Amino acid sequence: MFDAMKLSIARFRRSEDGALIIFGLILFVLLLMMGGLVVDLMRYETTRTTLQNTLDRSTIAAASISQKLDRASVVRDYMTKAGIADELQSVTITAGQNSAIVNAVGVADTHPMFLHMLGIDKFDAVGRSQAEQAISNLDIALVLDVSGSMTGAKIANLKVAAKQFVDTILGNDPNHRVSITIVPYNAQVNIGPDLVSKFNITQANGVDGNGDGITDVNCIEIPTGVTTVPALSQSIAMPMMAYADIAHNTNKTNAFVSPTDVNYAKPNYGSAFCKPTTVNVVRLPNNDPNVLKSQIDALQAGGNTSITIGMKWGSTLIDPSMKGAYNELIAAGKIPASLANRPYAYDDHNALKIIVLMTDGEHVAHDRVTDAYKTGLSGIYKSADGYYSVHFAAGRPAVAGANEYFVPHLGSWAAAPFNGGVQQDWKDVWANLRLDYVAWQFYARALGTDSTTRNAVYSSTVSAMVATYASVPDMDASLDRTCTQVKDRGVVVYGIAVEAPQHGKDVILSCASSPAHFFDASASSIVNAFQTIASNITMLKLTQ
Repeated sequence: MFDAMKLSIARFRRSEDGALIIFGLILFVLLLMMGGLVVDLMRYETTRTTLQNTLDRSTIAAASISQKLDRASVVRDYMTKAGIADELQSVTITAGQNSAIVNAVGVADTHPMFLHMLGIDKFDAVGRSQAEQAISNLDIALVLDVSGSMTGAKIANLKVAAKQFVDTILGNDPNHRVSITIVPYNAQVNIGPDLVSKFNITQANGVDGNGDGITDVNCIEIPTGVTTVPALSQSIAMPMMAYADIAHNTNKTNAFVSPTDVNYAKPNYGSAFCKPTTVNVVRLPNNDPNVLKSQIDALQAGGNTSITIGMKWGSTLIDPSMKGAYNELIAAGKIPASLANRPYAYDDHNALKIIVLMTDGEHVAHDRVTDAYKTGLSGIYKSADGYYSVHFAAGRPAVAGANEYFVPHLGSWAAAPFNGGVQQDWKDVWANLRLDYVAWQFYARALGTDSTTRNAVYSSTVSAMVATYASVPDMDASLDRTCTQVKDRGVVVYGIAVEAPQHGKDVILSCASSPAHFFDASASSIVNAFQTIASNITMLKLTQ
């Protein structure tokens, strides 16, 4: 019997039947729990993502400064339309006159299917979102191309776009934290009589010297040596552009042409860069949308294109170095008092400087009257009856003999100015006569003895009186320097090219702060470009 019991125990000890069943059951339970955990986690993340995305969208919409509806209701409406209204736990609104912060918290029960096996009966997804929109202290310059190619639909749409931009930026700025300067440009920038008084201007054109009362021609020829800094110095001497008709020809006949001839002698300023009008004059910093929009509405197209000159004045007018001049203009009632102590410093963390540079073209080299012929006494004399005589101390033809005064209407020489003529300043000459007429009637006819010599004298005279202001490569390089200088100082530059040639697009793209700040627009899409920029300037930001 004892031996039988030992045998039975030995068999039992060797037997493995049923051992894996228990182990397998344990593994199955563990795998079931792990699989269930994965399912519950996936359901949790799906619920949380839906909740978070809806909260983000709702707070962004509710925080918009232009939002007219109740902000909390906007958040609730977004949640309702997403089918998760009951998951919104709280909405907190902090709104100022020109800012809004919306904070929303949501909690969603994910209803776990397996986690209760681990003793977890509740697994809520929590979402938090906070959006803010606020208008910072802004110095904005709109640098707008008003050259001749902007005529028609382009300038019409530009006016609509720029006015909407003003409304968007200033419409919700009751605390006067934004100033906008408008810089219209073609081949020049007419800075106006108030601003010109704040710079060291030489060779003033004095176009009202002929009694016509014209006082609104204030275009400055920026010296090439002042492009090493973003702002034009208020102390460096800068010559004023001569108000002269250098575009229209005369009748190159050896006969006399009257100085009152409207076709060949009298100036024609129809294509002038800097016209005697306030329509294209720089608008000093302002925050009154009606004043700014009135200025925009009056813009007129004409002249060639100098993007670099427009940009240089735009960068100057938002530069901190203008603060003293602006405070003086505020005291004189030329700038709103609410804009005192502007432009802000470049390192002011509560301020932002923005330039919107727009063109439909590319740089075009243009001519100017040289400095020697801008102002100062000329050799030209005018008598009370309107006739002229011209003094030549040397270089006279033999027929002149000792007589030093050529009398154009007589075609002869005299020992003294005709009929007691009074010596003219160059600015008064250009106020009454086109340059081509002067070069031919007063110089070529006087010193030339035949067709060949007359044409040679005419060419040399025009070459002395007129020169190219800058070449296209020089203008491109000047623009690039200014753009780099302002961007290095934190200025945000937006560029808009409206149906511009490729080279024009390239220089504007290079000037912009990034490719995202550049807009290649058509005449019909100018409005969209300006509206996008306005929205970007007041961009909403998620802060949580």
